[in-house]
Amino acid sequence: MCAVVLDIAPVRAQEFPFGLEMTLDVSRMPGSKRIPSLEIGDNGEVVLELWCKGGKGQFSVAGNTIVFVPGAMENRSCPPDRAQADDDLIAALSDAGTWRRQGDYVTLIGTKPLRFRINTN
Repeated sequence: MCAVVLDIAPVRAQEFPFGLEMTLDVSRMPGSKRIPSLEIGDNGEVVLELWCKGGKGQFSVAGNTIVFVPGAMENRSCPPDRAQADDDLIAALSDAGTWRRQGDYVTLIGTKPLRFRINTN
């Protein structure tokens, strides 16, 4: 008799990236070295580093439904265009109602889809 053991890992395609850091899939703004990133804790707590501002928030995920609640943001010295881009990004995160993952990319879907790359290094 022959026994076969299959080591089947869970399908990672639909796992929300708790415990990982993601970077917004965009080009840098002129004159800036920063690209917005989210560091997501195991319980959905988020540390945000945006174009200029930084702060905290919380993700709640159930299936493909997502809710983002922003917390306090540090108002660092920012040019008006970067401060507005940060505010727009926070609004888009808050507007997202669903999400999907494809490999190392996570898209938060609302009125403005936001695509993030999971940092794998």
